[in-house]
Amino acid sequence: MLKVLTILFLSVFAFISCRESEQAEQSPDLFTMMIGSYNSEKQSISDTNYFNISLHMYPIWQETGKSWLYVEQALNSMQDKPYRQRIYLVEEQEDGIFKSTVFSIAYDSLFIGKWSEPEFFDRFDENILKEREGCAVFMKREGDSFTGSTKDQACVSTLRGASYATSEVTVTEAGVESWDRGFDSDGNQVWGAENGPYIFDKLSEIK
Repeated sequence: MLKVLTILFLSVFAFISCRESEQAEQSPDLFTMMIGSYNSEKQSISDTNYFNISLHMYPIWQETGKSWLYVEQALNSMQDKPYRQRIYLVEEQEDGIFKSTVFSIAYDSLFIGKWSEPEFFDRFDENILKEREGCAVFMKREGDSFTGSTKDQACVSTLRGASYATSEVTVTEAGVESWDRGFDSDGNQVWGAENGPYIFDKLSEIK
């Protein structure tokens, strides 16, 4: 009887392990999940405290073997005049945490709209980048999503009298929630959404 129970237990254990392995293989990693075009149109309609913002994130420099993303944000009605252009380097660390290092771009006006033709970046290399030290976002998988934030008060910001900035991010296959805020030296919020994150829905068709 004991032998039968042991065999049964091992069979069930093997089945569960196999299913977990299959699910892990089927679940996209953070980098893959981030790729795409988004906007916050639905949120802006339901809550006028939020603008309709476009967000584009597309891979560049793929021949380097690293996970680089060009990221561009703008008012959806003014996508030719983005207010934020960044490059992210997404890396999985040994502890299973994903680190998204943030870089600003020299001569960023050259790259407006180039998310639609990422091969344009092949004319340049990492020398155009400047790391925004302390502004990396650290994320971990939680079920079918990834969630995380910047660390403490490490991301320096002088925008609108701020002393530091924070970012809280959740990424799913359906979209991105991003809450960027700036605080002064006394911890008072001086810029960014006040009531919660921007909710960006992934678009099936680029707008």
